Formats: sequence, C-alpha cells, structure tokens
Amino acid sequence: MRRIALVDVNNFYVSCERVFNPKLEGQPIVVLSNNDGCIVSRSAEVKALGVPNGSPWYHVRELAEKHQIQAFSSNYTLYGDMSRRVMDVLRQFSPDQEIYSIDEAFIDLTPQPHLEPAALGRLIRQRLKQWVGVPVSVGVGSTKTIAKLANHAAKKRAEFAGVCDLGLLDAGALDALMRGFGVREVWGVGPKLEAKLTERGIRTVADLRDAPASALREAYSVVLERTVRELRGVSCLRLDQVRPARQQIISSRSFGEPVFALEELVQSVQRHATRAAEKLRRDGSVAAVVGVWLETNRFRKQDAQYHPSASTRLPAPTDDTLSLVAGARRALERIFRKGYRYVKAGVCLSDIGDRRVRQGALFELPDHAAKRERLMKVLDAANERYGSGILGPGHAGMTRPARWAMKRLMTTPAYTTSWNDLVRVQA
Repeated sequence: MRRIALVDVNNFYVSCERVFNPKLEGQPIVVLSNNDGCIVSRSAEVKALGVPNGSPWYHVRELAEKHQIQAFSSNYTLYGDMSRRVMDVLRQFSPDQEIYSIDEAFIDLTPQPHLEPAALGRLIRQRLKQWVGVPVSVGVGSTKTIAKLANHAAKKRAEFAGVCDLGLLDAGALDALMRGFGVREVWGVGPKLEAKLTERGIRTVADLRDAPASALREAYSVVLERTVRELRGVSCLRLDQVRPARQQIISSRSFGEPVFALEELVQSVQRHATRAAEKLRRDGSVAAVVGVWLETNRFRKQDAQYHPSASTRLPAPTDDTLSLVAGARRALERIFRKGYRYVKAGVCLSDIGDRRVRQGALFELPDHAAKRERLMKVLDAANERYGSGILGPGHAGMTRPARWAMKRLMTTPAYTTSWNDLVRVQA
C-alpha cells in the first residue's frame, strides 16, 4: 500500500519568530502582511480569541491592547531560510519529496515498508523541533488527499498528539472521523464549491467520499472526481518531485506611500524586474515578454482611477536582468499618466521557456551573450553573499529605503542570513 506523509509547520511565520525569541512562547502574537496591513499568521492564543486570518490590523487594535497581542512585520528573508532548513531535514527521511508550499511538503514513505509511519512521524516532529526549532504536524494516508485530511486531524484532535496515520484506524473509526469534519476541510474545496456541495446534501468529508464520482465530474470537474476517488483510497495524484515550469513570474508590492512621479515608479519597476529576473535564472528559464501594470486605490472613490497595463516583447527570450529591466521601463513609459495617485506597481514575465533551448537574437554579437551571462553570475553571487538588493541596475541596487518601499515597521532581524543580525549570546 502506498504511504504518503504530509508534514506541515504549525503557524509557520509565528513559529519562526519564536525560535529566536523564546519569550514569545505562550504569548499571543501575529505576523502582518505587506505594509503591515493584514494578519497573515496567528499564534494559537490569538486564534482562541476568535481573530480570523486576513483581518486588517487596525480593526483589531483595541482587542490587541486588551490582550497584549504583539505584532510583527513579515520577515520573508528569515521565513525563506527557515523553510529551506525544514525541507533539508525532511529530505533525510525520504528522497521522494514534493515541496507543496513554504511550510509544508509531501514525502513518500512507501519505499520504506519496514518503518512504521506513525513512529516515523513522531521522529520527524522531534527532529525538526530539535534541529530547526519549529513545531510540525504530520498526517499519513494512502493518497495525498487523505494525507492532507490526516494532517488536519493531527492538528485538531488532541488524541493524535500531532501525528495521525489514518491507515491505523479501522473502518468504523475512519468513517466517524470523516463524518466529524465538514466538506470544507477536504483539500481543494473552497467556500464557493462548499456552498454548491451543501445544496446537494454533501456536508461532511464522508458525504463527499460516498457521493457518485462520475456525477460530480459531470456537474463540476474531473478534479473533484479525482478528489472523491482519492478519499476512497485510490491514488490519482502523483508526487511531483520536480516542480513544473512556471508559466508566469510576477513581482509586485503595494507602496508604503502613494506615488505620483514617473521617476519613483521607474525605481519600483526596476526593482520588481530585477527580482523577477533572479527567479527566472533560479528556474533555469528565459522569458520573451515583460509586462508592467499600475494601480490606483480602488477604495478611495474621491481619487481619479487608472489601472493600466502594457507589455513588451523582447528581441529574443532572455534571463538577462538588464534586458528585462529595459523592457519593463519601455512598457511603463507607455502607460504612465500624470495626475494619478499610484499605490501599486508590478512586473510580469511571460512566454517562459527552457533556458537550455534559448535562441539568441538575430543580430546578437557572438561574445555578447557569454559576457552578459558572466555579469549575471556576478550579480547573483553578490546578492546571495551580501543580501538581496545589494547590487543591481540603476535604482534596483539601492539599499536606502525609498519613499515607495513597503512599510515594515516591526520587522525582526534576519537572524540566519546576515552577519550583522546574528543572535548575540553573552556569558
């Protein structure tokens, strides 16, 4: 029988903050989104207060003062490095791994039939807590969908103590567990689909498992049919050890303050194009089209509204930062209009292909591509060694915060990636 485990870090952003500040253990804390706008991660203590994820921070200020909720700005540098450490540890338990998101991964335990999955799950929990410092939940099942459900049970049911192997339950216990969870807890069932399924009388996980798969396929999609079959123990979803190539790469941020001038928009767009180009090179891909968009504040009805976009097709697909920045600037200059209160800009790379089959521009000099490739390697090496954004074209290499930079007034240090931010221990 196939055995798939889903390992998920509990309250990931919050847990990362607690690793380097143990005084936060047991305290109600939240981590905020870009510009310190909304809550994107909550500790168990905040969840117990009934604060929903996604709540605007200013809406809960009064509650925060009453219960001494501490807030932190998102520290993506720290979270990304901690995620890498978690995945490195998981790779020691199985080479067959699918990184599903920044804080969760599937691992295939099938090639290790001599190991008891629940005991292995407990070992994973212990090792990640000891080696990385973060708490995790482990769910084991015969399919990816069941492993997801098992992980949810591991978090919500105290009797599982953080590790749930649904393969250990007899038919009656498994049926009771599935009837105890609403259909929304099934992987891939969102609020809109939940409402439609409820109209058909499908309210629990067990109801969905027992529903006619072919009828659901005709009414909704083949994806839902596969979900039903997975809940019955029929594996329909493979473990993707190599992520499929991205069709688009997007980099965007809301501004810390409204922007009116073209020059400031150029700075922001250059920074986004630089970041997108770095992602492109990490993927081993090239892009043929670079697009730019701008936004004004849709919620300020008193403002003139303008939400333009434009794209530039490059002479040849490329991963070269300078070429992509130049293309983004040309697109920006076509859509910029004076007199608007811009609150966001973004860059999108599309028509993405494999770098190994890249075809150069018709009039490109023979040694030009080699020189630019060496330049990009220097650029990436400098930013990896000294910190993202330390070197780049034009304004993209600025380290001084610009007026348009997003607000992060409560950011903790980059404990694991900056020499200056290393934790100091005094005897």
